[in-house]
Formats: sequence, structure tokens, C-alpha cells
Amino acid sequence: MTTFVRLAGRAASWTRSGKSAAPSGLGLFAQHPRAFQGVRMASSGSKGGRGALVVLEGLDRSGKSSQCARLLSNLEGRGCRAEGWRFPDRGTSVGQMISAYLANESQLDDRTIHLLFSANRWEKRASMESKLLSGTTLIVDRYSYSGVAFSAAKGLDIEWCKAPDVGLIAPDLVIYLDVQPEKAAERGGYGGERYEKIEFQKKVADHYHSLRDSTWKVVDGSLPMETVEEQLRELATNCIQECQEKPLTNLTW
Repeated sequence: MTTFVRLAGRAASWTRSGKSAAPSGLGLFAQHPRAFQGVRMASSGSKGGRGALVVLEGLDRSGKSSQCARLLSNLEGRGCRAEGWRFPDRGTSVGQMISAYLANESQLDDRTIHLLFSANRWEKRASMESKLLSGTTLIVDRYSYSGVAFSAAKGLDIEWCKAPDVGLIAPDLVIYLDVQPEKAAERGGYGGERYEKIEFQKKVADHYHSLRDSTWKVVDGSLPMETVEEQLRELATNCIQECQEKPLTNLTW
């Protein structure tokens, strides 16, 4: 099933012209800098192999959405079948509750919102598996690691935070865009959502560090955008080639 999103934060499939496949879609990424533009590839980049699950993680305003769009555009240009996803998917019923919470329009217990974030990812698991097995690479803006790092930064036990996501599909590659919280705060629009506070983001960064494993690659997100783009392109290309014959695995932490 094709994934659609709105400016509020859902990921979408886009045609080459930049027009959305649904009336409620967004315009070109350049017109909406914070919107995540997924690009659906017209042809498969592999013959019989599965797609790769590539996740971009990082602090708020670290450049994830912009780099996801650039990476997808590059894959499209090379004939690779790929889609861009973003979590939370704010278009589902669960996602709408999350969206209201992030916009400070509702109040929820910390454990409740953590479980809602996890449920939002579980809503998409079957579709994710189907896409990957069909040969489609998924470039995902935030995944389980964000859920754990942000909730643990609020004081919840980190092992408790991990538990609800056990069994989700494990990424083949996690790219962490490393940006100092103070630098991220200098970027446009900072402070508009609940978690965009420098001291809190420092705690999030510490918990991200504790989650790193062999699938993680750290990229300096403060480098020029074109330099970061080149590094991500190389990492993703190698991952796509290497994982085609590997089975999918589940997240076990």
C-alpha cells in the first residue's frame, strides 16, 4: 500500500513532477522545508533481492527530513525502487493523537505517549515487511530509537522503553546525524514543538549514544549539506547492495 502523508508529518509518495498522489498532499520539498518528501521509484534497483531498511536518526532540526529527500531523489535518478517514510505517521488515528500531543494541544502521561508512538510503528509493520520483500528500499525518518531516546530522556526506564518495539523489523542501517543541540537550535522554526528545548535535547543525545550498535553509522550533520548528502548516498548504496540476499530480522535490542 502506498504511504501518504501531510505537512503535519506523514511521509508520502511523490511523482517525478513533485505532485502528490492524493489531493491532500504537499508541494515540492523546496516550498515546504520541514515536509518530508518520499519519492516512489518507477523501477526496481534489484533483481529478486529484497529492499533495505535505512533509518535516519538524530536530534530535532538535525537535518533528517532534508537529507531523506535528497537521498531518495538520488536513488530515483539511479533507477532504484524506494520509498520515504516518516514516524510518527500522523495520518492514522493513533498518529493524530500523537500530533496533538506534540503540538501541545493535549496532555498525556509519559508512558501513555510512549506506547502510542510504539503502536504507530506497529500499525505500519505489515506494510513495511511487504514493501521490503518486494524489493523496495525504505528510507525512514525516525524509528524506534527516537521513541526510546526521547522517553528515556523524560526519566522512564530505558529497558521498559525498549520492550514495546521488540519484534518490529530491524533496520539494515541506522544513520545518526550528529549535531550539537545548540547548533540545531539555530535552525529555523526551532521551539515550535514540545521537545525542542536545548537541555532536553542534550539528554536525548546521551540516550541515543547508549543505543548505538554495529548497524549505526555516525555522520557529522553540521558539515555542508552537500557533504552530508554524499556520505549518506555512499552508506545507503553499500547497504542496499549488501542486504539483498539477507533475510529480514526483528528488533531485539
